[in-house]
Amino acid sequence: MALKPKTSFPSPEDIYRAALPNGITVLARSNFNSPAVNIGGYLPAGSIFETDDKLGLADFVSSMLMRGTQTRGFDAIYNELESVGASLGFDSGVHNANFGGRALAEDSPLLLKLLAESLQTPIFPNDETERLRAQLLTGLALRAQDTSDMADLIFEQFLYPDHPYGKPTDGFVETIQSITRKDLEEFHRLHFGPRGLVIAIVGAIHPKKAAEAVEKVLGGWQAAGQKEPPPLPPIKPVEKGIAQHHPIPGKAQSDLVVGALGPNRKSPDYMAASLGNSVLGQFGMMGRIGDSVREKAGLADYASSSLNAGIGPGSWEVSAGVNPKNLKKALGLIEKELRRFVKSGVTKEELADSQSNFIGRLPLSLESNGGVTGAILNIHRYDLGMDYYQRYESLVRGVTRSDVVEVARKYIDPDRLVIATAGP
Repeated sequence: MALKPKTSFPSPEDIYRAALPNGITVLARSNFNSPAVNIGGYLPAGSIFETDDKLGLADFVSSMLMRGTQTRGFDAIYNELESVGASLGFDSGVHNANFGGRALAEDSPLLLKLLAESLQTPIFPNDETERLRAQLLTGLALRAQDTSDMADLIFEQFLYPDHPYGKPTDGFVETIQSITRKDLEEFHRLHFGPRGLVIAIVGAIHPKKAAEAVEKVLGGWQAAGQKEPPPLPPIKPVEKGIAQHHPIPGKAQSDLVVGALGPNRKSPDYMAASLGNSVLGQFGMMGRIGDSVREKAGLADYASSSLNAGIGPGSWEVSAGVNPKNLKKALGLIEKELRRFVKSGVTKEELADSQSNFIGRLPLSLESNGGVTGAILNIHRYDLGMDYYQRYESLVRGVTRSDVVEVARKYIDPDRLVIATAGP
């Protein structure tokens, strides 16, 4: 019998889960209010497997998957997708290669077939390899002139020294130039396989049929040599404040990133940190940071804070774009706001507003098939429990002011921040 969603929120009652014999996990949920089907997923083939002389290899491989397979060339793949108004794409991060796509329900077999071909039988044609290499090198040349990108890069290098999180997934010019077609084939052979592959399907399809459709195209995939991901090395918080400037002459703007290590996504600290971060630099006109640096002082084009949490320790950071002559002043105001945040946390009203905002915007994020696909993948990836959205409101409401000030003090030491700036 098909599982029918009782509420708009995914729940254990309406998420169908199937484990295929070759190690693939299928998560499916029906939504017959939409004629389309969204797919999304990941497999453990990220940059964590790269050596320092081949940084950018995982990203290069994932970007090559749809540029020619054993049965179709680059043009044929994209023409087939275009002819039915479907989309499919791959990207890569530290831990995983990721994919996502969308098609009308009747065209979902084609979408899954192209996904399976791209994952299993890419051929890395020479001409496409060189074309993509040229595009990647152009991207790196643009990155080198982008004050925001370079501030991010420097920040991560100092926050995560000698760690996969501190290395750019798009590599460097010399590493991209050194990657050969043989490197691409070898990386694919060693790291692409069914074990650890997770695929979520949401839309106008019965969940059990969705799992059967995946089994039809990927159930026979075997990869005997597929490597296990290495463990994530430990990270030590910085012992004293670090400030690093990356000069880019001739720029009208400087960008800055200031921050520290944050919780991972599974941490019990995550929700309190997330609500605190909303007050600090997200809510309304970018929270206290936006109010102080942008609205009142008029020093920045943008100023906000973000909490980036994943499998390993995340980052809790403030970023801003300012006139170069205001850089020192802006950094002073940001430090002042961080000290105030760590000393006294948030007010009762600020916390209540943030909690209402978190609860109120949840239904909006789950209105589309794409939103639900992402949500299901996240609760699976971080082992949050399939009833996470049933518990969500009580998790949000359960955070107190003392919880927020406690996590602020745990993660943010205003005397031990990493400060990265880029500009003239």
